[in-house]
Amino acid sequence: MDTSLDIREILSQAPVVPVITIGKLEHAVPLAQALTQGGLRVLEVTLRTPSALASIEAMRAAVPEAIVGAGTLTRPQDFVDAERAGAQFGVSPGLTPELAQAAKTVRYPLLPGTMTPSEVITARALGFTALKLFPAQQAGGIGMLKALAAPLPDVVFCPTGGITLETAPSFLSLPNVACVGGSWITPLDLMDAGQWREIERLAREAAGLRANFLRQRPAN
Repeated sequence: MDTSLDIREILSQAPVVPVITIGKLEHAVPLAQALTQGGLRVLEVTLRTPSALASIEAMRAAVPEAIVGAGTLTRPQDFVDAERAGAQFGVSPGLTPELAQAAKTVRYPLLPGTMTPSEVITARALGFTALKLFPAQQAGGIGMLKALAAPLPDVVFCPTGGITLETAPSFLSLPNVACVGGSWITPLDLMDAGQWREIERLAREAAGLRANFLRQRPAN
């Protein structure tokens, strides 16, 4: 694992990590440019399409200010393929002993997915204290994160799954939430239409969520 890229530092870059599914390789670079110009530097490209790995490689080459990761890592080979493409971090929907072992063989850090307290404890025992709560809404959402905070105070989360612009601030207000993952910033219809300025606007709106919350929170 490359210790120069700490997963907590990566998650602290912005309040929202766009969860991106790219069907067309030509969308990769303008999408990364729009998101970073809007203030979102950390980008998760899910390995759900044939163009995903090439998209990661293209983004890394053309948009060096972005921190590009590979999502939907479900097999050990995915870790190898993502590293070859230049991924700077990995995200998995869950964690198995095989995936934990695969994470030790690559230079980038992993954000593993968890859903239950037992899974969180297992992940922590394997050395992971920054985790994805996935799918966040189905896993209990705000209530689950509040319940996990007291017995597991050293763990921080990036809840992902079903989160929207409207619900994100409630998650971000929790002390054990580092950021949230969201797909609302990169809708397929806007990408297909080449509406990069609109995606940049959505990114800027998302990037301002934590600042807006801090401004509105009453002083102690």
